[in-house]
Amino acid sequence: MPEGDTVWRQARDLRAVLEGKKLVSSDFRVPAHATLDLSGQTVTSVESRGKHLLMYVGGLVIHSHLAMEGHWDSYPVHNGRSAKWRKPTFAARAVLTTDQAQVVGFSLGTLEVLPEALVGNAVGHLGPDLLGPGWDAEEALRRLLAEPERAIGLALLDQRNLAGIGNIYRNELCFLGRIHPASAVMGVPDLPRMAGLAKRLLEANHDRSQRSTTGGQARGEAASWVYGLAGKPCKRCGVLITHGTLADPAFTVRAARDIYWCPRCQAEPGAS
Repeated sequence: MPEGDTVWRQARDLRAVLEGKKLVSSDFRVPAHATLDLSGQTVTSVESRGKHLLMYVGGLVIHSHLAMEGHWDSYPVHNGRSAKWRKPTFAARAVLTTDQAQVVGFSLGTLEVLPEALVGNAVGHLGPDLLGPGWDAEEALRRLLAEPERAIGLALLDQRNLAGIGNIYRNELCFLGRIHPASAVMGVPDLPRMAGLAKRLLEANHDRSQRSTTGGQARGEAASWVYGLAGKPCKRCGVLITHGTLADPAFTVRAARDIYWCPRCQAEPGAS
């Protein structure tokens, strides 16, 4: 599942093959940009902002969001031809080709091309980026505390507060903080510590191909404390992990997201 660390790696890998390179062709397979041709333009930079990816080219910005299944793949080009794609052609939304590489955006949740001056329209709402050079812990806390009665599991997932946390990290952070995801922000015992831990977890994982929140190079069930482990014993106390969903009243059109917690380590709000 793409979260801030995944998008950070995508930006790093795309920089290696695109930054400073001239495009020999571009192919945008979405109606709004189907006629746009960026051939001859140079990619000046590639960067991530939370779970958003930005490519600057020819005074424009290619903005994408991976959503649940999106991914950018890179393929070497030899004698003008790219290596075979690893995913089906029908899933491609954008194809950018240089004389040495071809990058393909598959199943992107969002794909738009904006003038550089309007990039704020795409990412200006985001809170401090957990993996960005301008991380501001005080601003992140101010935003979280602006709605003290909101569920912490919703506040962490809201990219307007701090950018980069997805559903896996929010569940793991609540476990590590010994707080139920539905508990109010104002009930979190040490909110600054939780925000700091979020940053440390993403930083620890941004260079790993396999995410682990339990430490080291753990894989599979050993890599998570609670996420995806419903019915399994808690690694801390042995009580079986519970699964539920948590809807966000602020975004009624979005489906409720999965939450996982230990009933002993993370008492539900109102429980004695």
